[in-house]
Amino acid sequence: MNERFPWLKAALEWGPLILFLIVFMWLRDRTVPIGGTEYSGFIVATLAFIPVLVLSTLALWRLTGKLSAMQVVTLVLVVVFGGLSVWLNDPRFFKMKPTIIYLLFAGILGYSLMAGKNWLGAVMSAGLKMQPEGWRILTGRMVAAFTGMAVLNEIVWRTMSETTWVWFKTFGLTAILFVFIMANAGLFNRYAIKDDAE
Repeated sequence: MNERFPWLKAALEWGPLILFLIVFMWLRDRTVPIGGTEYSGFIVATLAFIPVLVLSTLALWRLTGKLSAMQVVTLVLVVVFGGLSVWLNDPRFFKMKPTIIYLLFAGILGYSLMAGKNWLGAVMSAGLKMQPEGWRILTGRMVAAFTGMAVLNEIVWRTMSETTWVWFKTFGLTAILFVFIMANAGLFNRYAIKDDAE
């Protein structure tokens, strides 16, 4: 089903984020009374985002039969920190979520590097075959990238407007990851393991 309907997988992955953006942009300058309490547009968008993300992640799991570690961790942290933001009517918890995700992955990869383990290769080797040295270099670079993105997220949400943070989180961090991958194309080629036929 995944091969026949690739658009469905894309819709499930991007749908919750698009919904969040739409609701936030619509309500960003308003407060919404719910149960006698006033909530900002950001909190209402978060409230809409959480159940949709849960449902879309479950649908992705049903569709593909698997979820990546990043998807599972993201879901758990969205439910926990998004839930805290809604419950306490405080957007700071949700804004800290990317920082925690990036630091968590930086810590895991950093530990694997120090322990001499190739956890990154174990996760990604099905789609990218490289020599051990290539994985070691890429792991170190990813630790630095994730740490830098965590710091950037903290700077943006603490010093800039809510709208700026939403755009940065949605498009800025995605662009940084894309540039990071492109910048490592030479590494992928240099340490690639080629088949005998090649």
